[in-house]
Amino acid sequence: MDYQDAGVHIEEGYRAVEKYRELARLAWSPSAIGGIGAFAGLFSLKTVPQAGEGMEEPVLLAGADGVGTKLDIAFRLKKYDTVGIDCVAMCANDLLCHGARPLFFLDYLACSSLDAAIAAELVKGAALGCRESGMALLGGETAEMPGFYKEGVYDMAGFAVGIAERKNLIDGSAVHAGDVLVGLAASGVHSNGFSLIRKAIPDLQEDFGGMPIGYALLEPTRLYVKPLLGLLEEVPIRGAAHITGGGFYENIPRMFPQLPQGGAAFDAVIAGPAPWPIPPIFARIAAGMADGKADSMADSMADSWTSGAKAQRAGAALLQEDRELRRAMFNTFNMGIGFVLALAPEDCGRAVAYLEAHEVPAWPIGRVEAVRGKRGAVYFEDPAG
Repeated sequence: MDYQDAGVHIEEGYRAVEKYRELARLAWSPSAIGGIGAFAGLFSLKTVPQAGEGMEEPVLLAGADGVGTKLDIAFRLKKYDTVGIDCVAMCANDLLCHGARPLFFLDYLACSSLDAAIAAELVKGAALGCRESGMALLGGETAEMPGFYKEGVYDMAGFAVGIAERKNLIDGSAVHAGDVLVGLAASGVHSNGFSLIRKAIPDLQEDFGGMPIGYALLEPTRLYVKPLLGLLEEVPIRGAAHITGGGFYENIPRMFPQLPQGGAAFDAVIAGPAPWPIPPIFARIAAGMADGKADSMADSMADSWTSGAKAQRAGAALLQEDRELRRAMFNTFNMGIGFVLALAPEDCGRAVAYLEAHEVPAWPIGRVEAVRGKRGAVYFEDPAG
């Protein structure tokens, strides 16, 4: 018995690595030393803008994240080239919350049986995401584990490192009561809540505005790196939150400073009704979540929204009428806002104009208030929130 008999395809691994080398050129950086295939990725700080001698106290920041069960949608549709962008964005956008410039990225793929062509499509997305973020793709790991993963299933995760001047770190210490909360548009669902979405929308071929809904769900996570790094040059950002798992309720309070005795100093108050357009995909998800819910508005509407446009219309009504469902949606999904900034009121207009000019729709969505309880919370002025 040899490795091949155990289910590990060494030659396919070699083919995958050759494809990775080509793809890494999409995310080339003058700071990257060598190429993919060594035991570690090398990165020089000497040539990094605003690094090395140009910084008083450079701080490295690191983050890791994965694509999660959004991968299941990709594999069911046999469309593999976008989820790598999600993987990069989940890491890079987290670094931005502290004002860091992302430097480099490494990915991790795991599967039962390696198909070099599929693996290359996954890594291609990562390379494109890195290029868009100004990061080098230094390499990663591809693990073939027969008998551990189901056949045809891949997992994907990533790791990113960024740099910031310590005195310029965004850590919430500059947030004040009265600051304006500015929301930046999401590109779609991004990469959270898919375990729930897969139950709420089982038919990925369902019509959604003239396209299969599965493709709308695969819209990759928006990368905020370039516009936010540019905005940092224009106005001081006092706090920042990446709206991922946990939605508004869990992520926005994370930008607020923590008190020495525990708890947060501030609450977030979201204006109502929502001053931004909630994308239709969330109404469709809401309808799926409410389907079969006992004693809900859904029961009286069951005949009118089995799928598609009818479900979307019913979901929009449910989001207005069913307070419990609306809260669950805002506690799970980004609801059209992928990133939130805390800004001084006098900087809000300039920031929104800058973001709009750089093709990121943005809206003042609320304000910071002194905390009402011990723990920072999110409140909606709209009673349905």
